[in-house]
Amino acid sequence: MSDVFEPPRVRSDSMSTTASSSSRVVLRQRLAQLLVCLEDLSSDDEANEEVSRTLDEAFNLCGRYNSKEFFRLHMVTWNVGTAEPPADVRSLLQLDPQSSTDLYYISDLIAEDSWSHLLMDTLAPKGYIKVTSVRMQGLLLLLFAKQVHLPFIRDIQTTYTRTGLYGYWGNKGGVSVRFSFYGHMLCFLNCHLAAHMNYALQRMDEFEYILDSQEFDMFNTPQVLDHKVVFWFGDLNFRITDHGMHFLRSSINNGRFNLLWDRDQLCVLKKKEPILQEFEEGPLCFKPTYKFDRFSETYDSSGKKRKPAWTDRILWRIKPKATEAEDETGSTTSSADDEEYPVKVMLDMYTCDASYGVSDHKPVIGIFNLEMKRKVEMPLVALTSEGIWCADEEAVLTYTLLETFEASTFDWIGLYKIGFKSASDYSAFSWVKDDEVAAIDEVVTVQMNKNELPLLAGDYVLGYYSTNMQTLIAFSETFRILESKQASTEGLVPENINGLEK
Repeated sequence: MSDVFEPPRVRSDSMSTTASSSSRVVLRQRLAQLLVCLEDLSSDDEANEEVSRTLDEAFNLCGRYNSKEFFRLHMVTWNVGTAEPPADVRSLLQLDPQSSTDLYYISDLIAEDSWSHLLMDTLAPKGYIKVTSVRMQGLLLLLFAKQVHLPFIRDIQTTYTRTGLYGYWGNKGGVSVRFSFYGHMLCFLNCHLAAHMNYALQRMDEFEYILDSQEFDMFNTPQVLDHKVVFWFGDLNFRITDHGMHFLRSSINNGRFNLLWDRDQLCVLKKKEPILQEFEEGPLCFKPTYKFDRFSETYDSSGKKRKPAWTDRILWRIKPKATEAEDETGSTTSSADDEEYPVKVMLDMYTCDASYGVSDHKPVIGIFNLEMKRKVEMPLVALTSEGIWCADEEAVLTYTLLETFEASTFDWIGLYKIGFKSASDYSAFSWVKDDEVAAIDEVVTVQMNKNELPLLAGDYVLGYYSTNMQTLIAFSETFRILESKQASTEGLVPENINGLEK
């Protein structure tokens, strides 16, 4: 990348301590029980069982304080207008053999067809699967995740709000995706706000309108700001005021971006708008991302000579700790839960990639580490491939519901070749149990038609698709499908001559 600046890491926490006082009290109680058990220890089995149980509880509580994990989130926001994608987006996604990214969020793409196909083709070989997307005409939001995380991405909902031309046209507004990630409620809001220098207050009004109007069918997170973590990003269209063109370009060319921060409209509004003060942003240590001549790194050379601006931004918000008054009136998230299961957000990189030129905007990249403890450890369904799989005979699989969820007789189980792109990219599928929903812990056997199985050998997984959740919620272990006799008969198997495939 060119003109890439790496800002210092920025960290925000949902709490100030790693363990609540109430949890420490419970831990002390468990240890006190252990001491009593040790004093009364005898040779009978009942006492030994009590010691073992109490030890397990104590160590589990201790383990909760040290079971934090880091999940890497790679976000890209890019207003590409009506442009077709470039041939290669690997540097945009910063893909490399050591890539540790868990989630990818890509926004502001104008059309889902060519862009989403390119992204799926690029990310699928690296083990990333398209989880969901939401589109409102010119706004598109795509979520990709590693396969291992899909069973723990639940309660996915999407929505959108139009603000352009009084809400009758979708050229401006916001689209959002919310979901539970290992039990933590996250929301991603992509906005395209009003353009032009003099409309800063209108942009603020549009943002607040979007926050007020977007609703989710979730009792504990009915609106955007109810979520534990919110990412707000997109072409927010805030401009740099007062400075003349010469000063702007001189400051940019000399890398003295800090001289422009106090005239950036979003930075100015953050000082006086309470809702904006809840959001954080990394330092703007990269070139303003608008407006460029296409396929160049030269700012607007047309007759309009629009001033450069940081129109494209990524901000985040950790839900503030609920007050006692809010708890008494039914806060959507209890303060005890916030303290026992905190979330920390660390910004590792905030930059733009000026090498891409299909648009008059440059893409902005934000890379975050989410530090959290898993509230959910077990998938909802267990899937197993039984016996040998080959297209010469019917295949058998079993599944078991491990927890209660909104299962449906319209749920299905897909056969996916390793490297698949999305839930619809299956090689074959079978419906789950007919007529009724399976009971918890019931082992259900399902057959998959041999005529639908692949003829050639390959590595596959089974995936359970929940119709109500609109996502894959469980996977089997990877298994091998053997080459069928029919493959050789139909000439699908390459001939082997002197050890070389013909």
